[in-house]
Amino acid sequence: MTLTAQKAPTEGVISHIRGRALWMRRTALQMVHRKGLGHIGGDFSATDILATLYFGVLRYDPQRPDWDGRDRFVMSKGHATGALYTALAAAGFFPEDMLQTYMQPESKLNGHPNRNYLPGVEANTGPLGHGFPIAVGIAIAAKLSDASFNTYVLTGDGEQQEGSNWEAAMVAAHHKLDNLTLIIDRNHLQQGTRTSETTALDPLDEKYRAFGWDVVDADGHDPVSLLDALDPSTRDGRPRCVIAHTIKGKGVSFMEDKAKWHHGVPSDDEYAIAMQELA
Repeated sequence: MTLTAQKAPTEGVISHIRGRALWMRRTALQMVHRKGLGHIGGDFSATDILATLYFGVLRYDPQRPDWDGRDRFVMSKGHATGALYTALAAAGFFPEDMLQTYMQPESKLNGHPNRNYLPGVEANTGPLGHGFPIAVGIAIAAKLSDASFNTYVLTGDGEQQEGSNWEAAMVAAHHKLDNLTLIIDRNHLQQGTRTSETTALDPLDEKYRAFGWDVVDADGHDPVSLLDALDPSTRDGRPRCVIAHTIKGKGVSFMEDKAKWHHGVPSDDEYAIAMQELA
C-alpha cells in the first residue's frame, strides 16, 4: 500500500499516529532491555516524529521499497535505531518478529542502520553529520531528473555541532531545494550533558534563516503540529528546517530530560515501571 501525505488530517489519522507511536515506544523499550544496548532516550524523543512521517507524510510502498516515486527519508541520527526499526516494521517493510533479533549476532538490525541489510533504509548512517549531506545530494538528484519525490532528514540537535551540516545547509539554500526538509530533534541533550554546555546552538532558527532556509517550529510530540510543519504544499521555494521541540526519554517519567538515558539501559525494575507508564 502506498501512503500519501494528509493535507487535512482527520481525528482517525491523528489517533492512528499516536497509537503507532505508543507501540513503537513500548517495542523499542523491550528491544533495548532484552539486548542490554541501545539509545532509548533519543529513540523516545524521535518516536512521534517518525510515527508522523511514516503514517501521515511519506509516500512509500513497503512491497516495492525501491519504487522510484517514493519519498526519501534519511535517519541522520543513526544511533536511534530503536525508533527507526520499529517505524519500519510498523510500516510493513519487514516482519515485526524480526525486532526480537535487535543487535543480536548476525542480525540485520544493527546498532546503526544499513541499507544493504534492510528495505526502507535509504542511507547507512551513524557517524553524526553524514546523513544531512546525503539528503542534500538526494534532493539535488531529484531536481536534476525532474523527479517529484520529497526528501526528509532527521538529525539530532547535538549533531548540529558538526561542521558538515553547515556546508550542507549552504548548498541546499544555494540550489533552492524546496523538495528538502530538515527536521532537528531539539531535545537539548547529547551524550553526557546538555548541548548548551558542549557548544551552544541558539539562536538555531536565526542561523538557518541567515543561511537562506524557511524555518518553522513544531511540538515534536504533537502529530497535529508536526503535520502542519511538514506539509510540502506550504513550501515557498526554499528548503525547510523544522525545529521539533522534544524531550529526551519522552513518555517515561524517570527518563525524561536526563542525559544518562542517552544510552542508558533500564534495570528489570525500571523496565517494569516504564512499561506501566507506557500502557
